[in-house]
Amino acid sequence: MNNNNNEPRKSNGLWKTAIVAVVSAVIGGGVAYGGFTLTNRNSGQSTDTSLTTQSKTSGSTKVSNVTVNSSTQMTKAFDKNKAAVVSVINLQKQNSNASSDDPFSSLFGGSSSGRSSRGSSDSNSSSSSDSLAEYSEGSGLIYSKSDGKAYIVTNNHVVAGSDSLQVIMSDGTKLTAKLVGTDELTDLAVLSIDASKVSSVASFGNSDSINPGEPVIAIGSPLGSEYATSVTEGIISAKSRTMPVTDESTGQETGTATVIQTDAAINPGNSGGPLVNAAGQVIGINSMKLAQSNDGTSVEGMGFAIPSNEVVKIINQLVQNGKVTRPALGVSVVDLTQVSAAQQSSILKLPDSVKNGAVVTTVSSGSAAANAGLKKYDVITALGDTSIESIAQLHTTLYNYNVGDKVQVTYYRDGKKATTTVTLDKASDTQTGSTSRSNANANG
Repeated sequence: MNNNNNEPRKSNGLWKTAIVAVVSAVIGGGVAYGGFTLTNRNSGQSTDTSLTTQSKTSGSTKVSNVTVNSSTQMTKAFDKNKAAVVSVINLQKQNSNASSDDPFSSLFGGSSSGRSSRGSSDSNSSSSSDSLAEYSEGSGLIYSKSDGKAYIVTNNHVVAGSDSLQVIMSDGTKLTAKLVGTDELTDLAVLSIDASKVSSVASFGNSDSINPGEPVIAIGSPLGSEYATSVTEGIISAKSRTMPVTDESTGQETGTATVIQTDAAINPGNSGGPLVNAAGQVIGINSMKLAQSNDGTSVEGMGFAIPSNEVVKIINQLVQNGKVTRPALGVSVVDLTQVSAAQQSSILKLPDSVKNGAVVTTVSSGSAAANAGLKKYDVITALGDTSIESIAQLHTTLYNYNVGDKVQVTYYRDGKKATTTVTLDKASDTQTGSTSRSNANANG
């Protein structure tokens, strides 16, 4: 897409599919010359109807006046939710300094727009000014109205880095949105808007009760608000898939996410929109897609949604507290597989039977782990009844507990197996999410 000097340059944030996106769905039928068949995919009923009337006089073909009611359960589900689906616009500051890439900028008094480098040496220049410009677009879902506010759930990556946020309603109304809270770990965020403009809110269903093979639709804004309220149809491919959560700064897996797999079409810009069942209930928020396998094989029809039960738990905390509170042990750890065999033998003194675990590299003073007696070089192999084979598994298991819970930790020290009971602390901001990693260590 070309940009002129009067238009902000849209970043490729919209095109990122860092395994992210949302979905939408429509019921289809078979079409053929001289007639067509509408097939109700939910009832199995079909109707054959002539498209055109036959005439012996050339040039006098007419359209048949026969109409077909092709409404299905899924079109009703779409109608129930379409007004609650919005486009979310991420606005970021653009530096209006004349760009050296445009040799004619000063000649014509214009300037090339581009993403500013925050904190750059030019930020205080009297000849420069910052203006908000569209950086990327995504989707969102209005799910609640309370005290004059309407609340919208979307993906964290849709709003990340924003200086301002706008929401475009299904009828085209554009509103300023306020960021209520975000959670990087689950890739969820909550926004609020003026409730007076909201006519419809969506309701959540129980994601634990879904089954593979049942039909679903996804609604959103693929490629941006130009295609707002697009819908695609598919099925639930799998009720529960475990996907890795990776620290973007280190590339190390720091946790896992349990998501719903669907074959409904997913495109960039759909992120944050709903996955809806036949009853019109939202059973997931779409956030990921798999476009290519590890060996480079192209992949189609593999999208993923955050289960509604997880969504509700997170967004309630974001509205109440502005952030998600999680438990912590108060340690930094590395995967045992990253430690050389020589060090496992000489420093950790592990028996040959121990192949996996999380090695403690630091213990915070006064933390839950310190109070329970854990030390540097302890190798954690179980948390409660769950075996721990990696950092990712340690985090995933830990976050199933609550602050204040007492948990038995199984570990090896100097080659000997031991257990201790830990009373979990509240995690600090640097101990949650997939950020704030140091030296490839992960906090727990």
